[in-house]
Amino acid sequence: MNEPIDKSLDASGLLCPEPVMMLHKIMREAETGNIVEVIATDPSTLRDIPKFCLFLGHELIAQKETETQYFFYIRKS
Repeated sequence: MNEPIDKSLDASGLLCPEPVMMLHKIMREAETGNIVEVIATDPSTLRDIPKFCLFLGHELIAQKETETQYFFYIRKS
């Protein structure tokens, strides 16, 4: 991810549906074109966050994972 991050959400330790609910709030506060980073530990975010982006028209520009965390980079449309 080479683009600057405008907002970051650390949802580590939270379970579905909390990470997506918190992401929805941050996306409402973000400006169009902002990059939002999400850090999560719940495996369901691997399914839920891409669907969230698709449903609301945001661009999931990168996604990666480590042994214990999932990282998502989303551009607000």
